[in-house]
Amino acid sequence: MSEKKIMLTYEGLKKLEAEMQTLKTERRKEVAEKIKDARGQGDLSENAEYDAAKEEQAEIEARIAVLEKMLRNAEVIDEEELSEGYVSVGNKVLVLDREFNEEVEYSLVGSAEADPLRGKISNESPLGAALLGRVAGDVVSVDAPDGTLEYEIISIG
Repeated sequence: MSEKKIMLTYEGLKKLEAEMQTLKTERRKEVAEKIKDARGQGDLSENAEYDAAKEEQAEIEARIAVLEKMLRNAEVIDEEELSEGYVSVGNKVLVLDREFNEEVEYSLVGSAEADPLRGKISNESPLGAALLGRVAGDVVSVDAPDGTLEYEIISIG
């Protein structure tokens, strides 16, 4: 069974690679030093610092494993080849939120890069999925807990 491809922009790929490099080089050393210091304090069975350091080490190793899997399955979006005629991952989309009569710009990214507070929405989110493949002038409807929301696509860049 093939694993799910992770859509990433070039910027997102570099960010994940940098995070992994930091975890492998800096954070591993920091935690190893914490474990060494805690061991030097004697009895490990009642050593909270040792337990905390071992837990931190496990979290770092788990994150490294997740990042390695993501990078192994990454599909980088070639921003040079993006069509400005229809919405695809990597595009910026200016929409009109019809409920609030407000223009909002979103960058459509893969789920690994999504950050709604910064205007980066996943292609797998309800709005992102509704926008995919659409053109300027289209109106998309998105089911939300409070009802159906409508967005009109103003421009695609």
